[in-house]
Amino acid sequence: MERRRKPGLSALARSLVCVLAAVVAILFAGQAQAQVGSARYSAIVMDARTGQVVMGVNPDELRFPASLTKMMTLYMTFEALRDRRIQLNQYVPVSAWAAAQAPSKLGLQPGEAFTVEQAILGLVTKSANDAAAALGELLGGTEDRFAQMMTLRARALGMSRSNFRNASGLPDSNQWSTARDMATLGRRLVVDFPTLYGYFGVSGFVWRNRVIPNHDTLLRTYPGADGMKTGYTNHAGHNLVSSAVRGNVRLIGVVLGAGSNAERDQHMTALLDDGFGRVDPGPARYGNPLMALANAASTFSFRSQQVAQPAVAGRSVLAPVRAAARDKVVQIGGFVAERTAWDVAQEAARIAPGGQPRVQPVVSGRRATYHAQIMAVSDSEARAVCAGLSRRGAACQVFGMSGR
Repeated sequence: MERRRKPGLSALARSLVCVLAAVVAILFAGQAQAQVGSARYSAIVMDARTGQVVMGVNPDELRFPASLTKMMTLYMTFEALRDRRIQLNQYVPVSAWAAAQAPSKLGLQPGEAFTVEQAILGLVTKSANDAAAALGELLGGTEDRFAQMMTLRARALGMSRSNFRNASGLPDSNQWSTARDMATLGRRLVVDFPTLYGYFGVSGFVWRNRVIPNHDTLLRTYPGADGMKTGYTNHAGHNLVSSAVRGNVRLIGVVLGAGSNAERDQHMTALLDDGFGRVDPGPARYGNPLMALANAASTFSFRSQQVAQPAVAGRSVLAPVRAAARDKVVQIGGFVAERTAWDVAQEAARIAPGGQPRVQPVVSGRRATYHAQIMAVSDSEARAVCAGLSRRGAACQVFGMSGR
């Protein structure tokens, strides 16, 4: 059996890291050098279309993932949603164990319940450890059992050097991963769950009448960034997995062990900029439908603005919108490519032939997204469209043509 080295480097490895640090320092011309030579630093950039590594520094050295662990918890959650073992509006019970997890947390109390969707949003925005533990117990019976399931599933995904001990990423000396494994996981989240991946791009969500913002500042500062996850513990340092799109190219970047959030973001910016300069975008095309769907900027912004409602068995916490005939708009998501938005709108309109497919551009700063919509549908048609989408793991929003 292979003996795994715990996170850390030997003297020889440190010497090699110093050489790599010099190379990377030249490459980035002083933009992002501070932690490259440290014993806990790793980085990688991967082409999401092919899985090819564009560049890497210590990509296979064992590191503490911290809250990047929640990406694996979310992968398992998305699988359960896809396989209909759970539903977005299903209630997650909160045990004393889950409620007792250390911050960051939502402040859940033993005996209460919240929805699967609220748990997902709590993980991607606040990185809530209590929500992660509750999801783990829902899916695995106990968090320990769920961690075993996470490790087995990670190995099946090709993450050969990852070991999980909990659902949150709270410190455990036997919980480790690598930059390459985290990039592999990020890529699989995009490719395997193109419609659910949009959760990673939400800017925040309302929880108990207050807005919880997303910790990932690159969503606001880096053009084309549309999601993934931050992580931090004292031993791990400041970690980040980012996904960004430019034209036909999507890159997955990983930075592990940075010295601060600002340094982490600076490193990631330099890595992605360099990566986009290296990857050939290929001929103009709209690509793999799954990859195109994954270009959603924030599919679930409507749901993220809802305040938790009292539990009603078998019913979504999102109350259906009442309306008169044919005054509804169905919005499916926001897409980077206008052509993709048109394709999605026209495909969805087949479920409601009387509706009018439309693409609504939205510009924010230097970034434009295109919302796929179906106009002038009845309440029953809107429900049929959303039901059809949900069977494929997607979600949609419905609102009145008057804006209500």
